[in-house]
Amino acid sequence: MSMTTEALTLHGPARPPVALVLDSPHSGFEFPADFDAVVSEFDLRDGEDCFVDELYLPAIERGVPLLAARYPRTYLDPNRHRGDIDLPLIWRTLDDGRPIYSRKLRVDEVKARIDRFHAPYHRTLTQLLDAAHAEHGVVYHLNCHSMNSVAGMMGEGGEGTARADFVLGDRDGTTCDPAFTEFVRATLVAMGYVVNLNDPYKGVELVRAYSDPGRGRHSLQVEINKRLYMDEATRARHAGFAPLQRNLQRMLEAIRDYIDKEVRRA
Repeated sequence: MSMTTEALTLHGPARPPVALVLDSPHSGFEFPADFDAVVSEFDLRDGEDCFVDELYLPAIERGVPLLAARYPRTYLDPNRHRGDIDLPLIWRTLDDGRPIYSRKLRVDEVKARIDRFHAPYHRTLTQLLDAAHAEHGVVYHLNCHSMNSVAGMMGEGGEGTARADFVLGDRDGTTCDPAFTEFVRATLVAMGYVVNLNDPYKGVELVRAYSDPGRGRHSLQVEINKRLYMDEATRARHAGFAPLQRNLQRMLEAIRDYIDKEVRRA
């Protein structure tokens, strides 16, 4: 089953039968009519986590919900606090420094974007997490992203820095049980991947806002290196997509087993 609005698509059940929820805030590329940008749509996909929702989509067959934003991150970033106007809530420039707009957006335009796109995404994610927690007494949330293989001019870690295969972010052990972070890390390493913890990505608003490990609410950001599954120049999937998708399902199956044991122990 799925639910689609102008802001988002919810794949899978609204009341998760398992204590696991996935969200992909940056894989959308449907351009709202009021974007009014002065650069091309191809360039506006600069910040996109291409195909991340598709990589995780098979999880819904096992009852794991996947929430995905439909709009581009350059239009509005749901992984920022709604008050972070002067931070990248609404991008002013591309990563290479080119301005996105020829003018300043009006206050009413910014407010409309928040009301129509940011608020529904956060509301739906909150409902999913609350429903899973109410049903199981615990919820594990994976905030799903991808990253460029090499840092750009404005990228974390410094321009030219090569990225690991995966980066897991738990804001230095504050957004989920460190044992869970270590379990996910070890699972990926056993598959042959190089995994960094909180370097260069620690996690932003979507793991910060809804995590409370002491109350059984665990959020972990997962960044995948784009070179594993796509051509970064053309933004097309390559032969690595299917093997990576299978490995992500193996990871999720391992996480479900981990969660089942935690639920029984509680």
